[in-house]
Amino acid sequence: MKVRFGVGLGAETTPDELAGIVDHLESTGVDSVWFSELVYTPAVDPFVGMAYALARTRRLKVGTSVAILPGRHPVLVAKQLASLAALAPKRVLPAFGLHSALPAERDIFVVPDGRRAAVFDESLALLRSALRGDDAPFEGDYFTVRSAQVQPLPDTPIDIWLGGSAPAALTRIGKFADGWLGSFLTPEEAGAARLRIEAAAVAAGRTIEPDHYGISLAVGDGTLPADVLAAVRRRRPDVDPEQLVATDWPALHRQLDDYLAAGLTKFVIRPAGHGDRTAFLERFTAELLPRQN
Repeated sequence: MKVRFGVGLGAETTPDELAGIVDHLESTGVDSVWFSELVYTPAVDPFVGMAYALARTRRLKVGTSVAILPGRHPVLVAKQLASLAALAPKRVLPAFGLHSALPAERDIFVVPDGRRAAVFDESLALLRSALRGDDAPFEGDYFTVRSAQVQPLPDTPIDIWLGGSAPAALTRIGKFADGWLGSFLTPEEAGAARLRIEAAAVAAGRTIEPDHYGISLAVGDGTLPADVLAAVRRRRPDVDPEQLVATDWPALHRQLDDYLAAGLTKFVIRPAGHGDRTAFLERFTAELLPRQN
């Protein structure tokens, strides 16, 4: 199975840094760059960031880690993805989530109270219908479309990946997704999540490619800043933060070995903290490109 590594861009990446980062990734042969949905930060919007990176490059893939789908109209999202894929075939890697990890941003993506999961499921169905070019009306509980004729349709179908780790999320991935991008899970938890997704896919009469399971990870430069440790504890108070965030590159390699053994092959790596971005990119290239196959 193909093992691949991409660079995750978080809240610390400002617009004036983006050109240098993208050019470095393109020139060194890094597989992909991933934009997070972080509305109340200096980070660029993920769809704008993807378009910018694709326009500057010829081989670098771009993805979202993750964008929020409920609260957006799926046909407009399909139009954006189809347009990007027409401009840069086989280089667009969308991954979607249920809601923002930041509570302050959850009010932005408006859905009926208590119905976010149902809206997500229906959004995924309509998104896929639009990207297939189904010239048929869609009537659901939340969306009604006379005819979703999105053009241009991509020559190669766009894979839709999902995030999430709750039992309901893993079932949704098996039913609707082409891949999974997890986060804040130990290797053992990630391996169990993969098995649950596979079972849900079989129950839905589907299959997911065996190398379409990945995870987002962070690596420090020898120490983990206090704010990073606090953020991890808030997200996963039941787990030692150093099980989820690597203190340094040797620790990351040990984690990667365990995730690979658990059946994951796609990795989005981001710096933990506020260190030198250039140093991180150079170390990323030296440490991880030799591990690709």
